[in-house]
Amino acid sequence: MYEFLRAIVSFIFVLGVLVFIHELGHYLAARWRGVHVDVFSIGFGKPLYRWHDKVGTEWRICPIPLGGYVKPHGFADPEDVTEEERATYIPGKTFHGKDVGSRAIVIAAGPIFNFLLAIILFIGLFSIVGTPHLDVQPIVKGIVKDSPASKAGLEINDTIIKIDNLSQPSAKNIVEFIAQHPDLTTNIVVKRDNKDVSLPITIGTQIQNDKSIGRIGLEFKSSVNFKEPLSIIKAVPAAFSATWNITYQTVVGIGQMVTGQRSAKELGGPIKIAQMSGQVSHGGFADLISFMALLSINLGLINLFPIPILDGGRLVFYAIEAVIRKPVPKKIQAWGFQIGFALILLLFVFSTYNDVSQLSVIRWLTGHSN
Repeated sequence: MYEFLRAIVSFIFVLGVLVFIHELGHYLAARWRGVHVDVFSIGFGKPLYRWHDKVGTEWRICPIPLGGYVKPHGFADPEDVTEEERATYIPGKTFHGKDVGSRAIVIAAGPIFNFLLAIILFIGLFSIVGTPHLDVQPIVKGIVKDSPASKAGLEINDTIIKIDNLSQPSAKNIVEFIAQHPDLTTNIVVKRDNKDVSLPITIGTQIQNDKSIGRIGLEFKSSVNFKEPLSIIKAVPAAFSATWNITYQTVVGIGQMVTGQRSAKELGGPIKIAQMSGQVSHGGFADLISFMALLSINLGLINLFPIPILDGGRLVFYAIEAVIRKPVPKKIQAWGFQIGFALILLLFVFSTYNDVSQLSVIRWLTGHSN
C-alpha cells in the first residue's frame, strides 16, 4: 500500500510540474503577443481554489491532476459564439483577432517550454551531480519465461563468464555475440555460488528489418553512475546535446514502431508513468530530475505531432493559413479535430492496455540486455 501511494504522489508531482510548465509557455506567449488569458487551470474538475491576478486572469487548482489548460481570451472564432459572449470581448486582446504568426507563437510555446525545462533540468543535474553513465554488468537480473535462457537453466544473479569461445565478456560483448549468432547451439558458462556452471543453450531468433537477430531472453543488472560534475560553461552545451539526442532517439523509436521494426507493445501510458514515478522516487534527486527531463521532452514532442486537437495539429492549420492567406475551412477543421480526438483516445486505450498487460511480464529487451 505504501509503495502504491508513493507511486501516486510521485506521479501527481511529476505530471503537475510538467503540465504547469507547458501551460506557462502558452500563458507567457499569450501575454507577450497581447492576448488576454481568461483562465489558467492546473488539473480538471470543479476548482478547489481559485483567485484572480491584477490583469484579470483566473487561476485555478482543480482536483483531477491529469492535465491542465490555459484559456486565451476569444479563443473561439466570433461566428462560433453567442452575441452575449462577443459583447464581453476586450478589443485588441482576443486570440482570434491576432495575426496567424502570433497565434502560432502562443500555441508552439507550450511544447517549447517543455524542451526548455528539460534543458534547465539537465544543466542543473550535470553541474551539481555530474553526467550519467550506465554501467551494465553481465549479471542476470531477469529471465523471460520459456525463452532460450530459461530453457538452458540460467538463474537470477548468475554471472556470465563465458559464451562459446568468448571468455570474460562484457555485457555489451555478450549482447553483440548473441545478436550475431541466431540459432547457434553452444555452451554458456556462469558463476553461481562461487562455482562455474556450464549450460548448453540454443540462441533464439527474432526477425528485425528482414534480418535474423539472435535473442535468448534475459535482462542484465545495470546501475547509473555519475561522472564528475561539469562547469556551467560545459553543462549548457551538454544539456542541449542530451535533449537533442533523446528527442532524436524518441522520434526514431516511434518511427520503428510505425514501420513494424519495433513492437508497439513497448508503448507505455499513464499506469507505466505512475509506476516509474514511484520507482525513481527511491533513487533520489538525480533519478527524479532525469526522469522529469525525459518526460518533459516526450510531452513536448507528442504535443508537436501533426494531429488535430494537439498543438502540432493547430500549427499545421496555421501553416496552411499562412500559405493560402485565409483560414482552413471550418468543416475541414471540424473533421480534423474529430479524427484527432479519436486517434488520441485510441492511443490512450492502447497504451493503457499495454501497461496493464505488462505489469508482471519481463519483456525481451534490446540494447543492454538479450
